[in-house]
Amino acid sequence: MEGYRVLLVDDEEELRAGIRRKIDWDRLGFTLSGEAGNGEDALELAEQLNPDVVLTDIKMPFMDGLELCRRLKEQLPAVRLIVFSGFDDFEYARQAIGMNVFEYLLKPINAAELSQVLARLREDMDAHRAEQQNVQILRQRYEDSLPVLRGLFYSRILDGRLKEGQIAERAARYEISLSGKNWVTARIHVSSLGDDPDDLILLSVQGFCQENFSLAGCDTHWLLYDDDVALLVSFPDDVQIYTLIHELERIRAIAEKVLRLNLTIGIGAPVDALSNLARSARGAEAALDYRMLLGAGRTFYIGDLEPPQTTQLIFGEADERELINVVKLGTPEKVRQFLNTIIQRARETTLSQYQCFFLELLTCLIRLARTADISLESVFGPGFSGAVQLTDFSSPAELGLWVEQRCLLLQGVFNQRRTDTTLRAVDKARTFIAEHYMDGELSVETLCDHLHLSPAYFSTLFKRETGMSFIAYLTNVRMEAAASLLRDTEEKTYLIAQQTGYLDPNYFSYVFKRQYGISPSKYRTEHRQALQ
Repeated sequence: MEGYRVLLVDDEEELRAGIRRKIDWDRLGFTLSGEAGNGEDALELAEQLNPDVVLTDIKMPFMDGLELCRRLKEQLPAVRLIVFSGFDDFEYARQAIGMNVFEYLLKPINAAELSQVLARLREDMDAHRAEQQNVQILRQRYEDSLPVLRGLFYSRILDGRLKEGQIAERAARYEISLSGKNWVTARIHVSSLGDDPDDLILLSVQGFCQENFSLAGCDTHWLLYDDDVALLVSFPDDVQIYTLIHELERIRAIAEKVLRLNLTIGIGAPVDALSNLARSARGAEAALDYRMLLGAGRTFYIGDLEPPQTTQLIFGEADERELINVVKLGTPEKVRQFLNTIIQRARETTLSQYQCFFLELLTCLIRLARTADISLESVFGPGFSGAVQLTDFSSPAELGLWVEQRCLLLQGVFNQRRTDTTLRAVDKARTFIAEHYMDGELSVETLCDHLHLSPAYFSTLFKRETGMSFIAYLTNVRMEAAASLLRDTEEKTYLIAQQTGYLDPNYFSYVFKRQYGISPSKYRTEHRQALQ
């Protein structure tokens, strides 16, 4: 396995060479990936190498080691730091400890001592890595989180946010048995708590109901759901709905006496698939609403209150979320797959439901266009008023093609805007750099504050579009400006350094020579000789 990557930073070439030669990097489990002679170069190099460990001196030109450590902790939060210094200064040590430096060593650096420190650091990093990768620890954390994950899973089923395949896959992942042929949802509302119920009381009600539920021949799953206690009941065969009603009414009456709480229970209609359980949940909620008319403290079954209806075809929240997702972030093929699925579903119903389903889908597209400030006519055609009927199309295939074309038009607009937004952000960044490169305090954080973007996202964006990092690009701009001033003016070198954002003229000369291969003064001389 490759060793931990080390970046060595010190302005003394001789010291770096000694550490490079005398430390047995492979044996200690490290790889010396790079070296830098000052903090500025180290910061730029760290962006490229992404080191695991940085060994740095404190006293260096251009940027000292403590400032480097501070910047590295912002840029690479996981990096481990070892600091060495020729000064036995308590203030230095205090600041180093404050930045979570692993070790503070005094110069001259002893190879044996540094090797011991690196060995301890290796043990510490190995232990941390092992902890992160330890299957038993991860498993324990996972099991500790299972109650929360299961509650979210049940909530998403009741919200209609999971499809059949997703339900089966997540049930297996969360070790939940979902056997049963038919399903019913019930909701238990604590009427005496008002609109802001105490979660502890709801948990108490859930525990009480769970302990006292004794109906045989069914499986139950309990959870807190939308300020109520929800119950999912599965039956292996036909639903014993009135037996369930009787059992829940019995528990309600006991709770009223024992807990002195006024409970109202709503029970939804049975469904034959978990993916349809949201419909039963809506029925349970509708049954609860009847407490306003008939009084609280009772058990209501939606089938007793409202006449049975045929299976409803609904373009639900899950459908809307998926449509928005494939249009905004998917591919044309993903759009076609989704539309084929829902149009096939719509064919298996009545004409009136088909019309309602289509209008709900159309409304979703209109809302998506308006939210994004996209002209409806650019998507739906000139003079579009929203009045579209099934009878406008000769076949389901023609309807499907029309919807597909609208979705792809919207997708094209979103893709173009995303590209335009990226290019605009990069152009704004270039303009800002061109206007502020002479500011010695200019940083990626300053630029991102101006652009209202996160540094991490901007850095990825900028490098993808320009082919270089922010620091490299800024350096190029500053060097080009400096070269121009050297050619066209009589300004002193130290003034040109200040005018191009370098507070330290020595560091300016160092960067200029690294960029052009010669010093600023020699560059000016050679340019003038070439003109003569």
